[in-house]
Amino acid sequence: MKDAENGFDQSLAGLDREAWLTRVAEIAGAQGFVERLGDRHAAVFMENQDTLLVTFETHQRIAESSDAGEPLGWDLSRALGWSHLCLLSDGDTWFRDPQVYGFFDRLVDEGFFDDFERVIFYGAGACGYAAAAFSVAAPGAQVVVLRPQATLDPRVAEWDHRFTHMRRTAFDDRYGYAPDMLDAADRAFVIYDPEEELDAMHAALFTRSNVTKFRMRFMGADLENALMQMNLLYRIIAQASAGKLTRLALSRLFRARRNTVPYLKRLLARLENDERYYLVGLMTNRVMQRTPGPRFRKAQNAAYRIAQERNIKMPPRPSG
Repeated sequence: MKDAENGFDQSLAGLDREAWLTRVAEIAGAQGFVERLGDRHAAVFMENQDTLLVTFETHQRIAESSDAGEPLGWDLSRALGWSHLCLLSDGDTWFRDPQVYGFFDRLVDEGFFDDFERVIFYGAGACGYAAAAFSVAAPGAQVVVLRPQATLDPRVAEWDHRFTHMRRTAFDDRYGYAPDMLDAADRAFVIYDPEEELDAMHAALFTRSNVTKFRMRFMGADLENALMQMNLLYRIIAQASAGKLTRLALSRLFRARRNTVPYLKRLLARLENDERYYLVGLMTNRVMQRTPGPRFRKAQNAAYRIAQERNIKMPPRPSG
């Protein structure tokens, strides 16, 4: 929580959507605003310094991921003194609402984004789609999106069977096809797990000269939460704001996976499924030196037993 001087001084945890918006409006005071955009959307703005972070989030995700009930962007605003504009939805809507379009039209007409030296758009999944799509309102912005959909228009993405309930929703009108909307961005980063096949297929549609696609293999479908647990998400966004985010920088940050147990378990499961017992031995020998646990011990014992039965060469097993 932020101190009273800066406005983030009241707990938002446990509030329903309307009570949450009312409380946030009180917190914002003269520093910002809360604007309801129809029945399922709202915008929350907190003004601070001349870097603006624009995030797209859902009320449900905020309730799940923040003990204080705060938007993700408030942590970065608190730490770095940034201004923050949060677009909120009630559930996954992909922000396909004329009132949301009108809100961004009005910001453009008023020169809202021109008041900031740097603008960064961020979102994940359905919110990643929206971050990419609406970034066109702030030419020159930096964009960071995790496993975004490019569109749910069945004429383009009929292969995505996860969101068939959205196929009657228009994705071919204003702020529609997310990859095209990134043409105005300075740089965009599309981060995804290629093991999630449909996410990878959407990522392929974002191929553009100003887009860096970065694969984070074995991170799973909930990439945002995985990066939060690894303390990487804020570092990625901060580096993007400073113009320092590159493929090499992402590779260096992603080294943190080597000590991340959920990642190691997913990698181990893949090696076991592929019956690559020598690699299972190498991996478990190394992991057991740093992160011992029953899952890795069991896999290690099984791999060496099967290798002995099948006369498969294995790496030397550590003693003890």
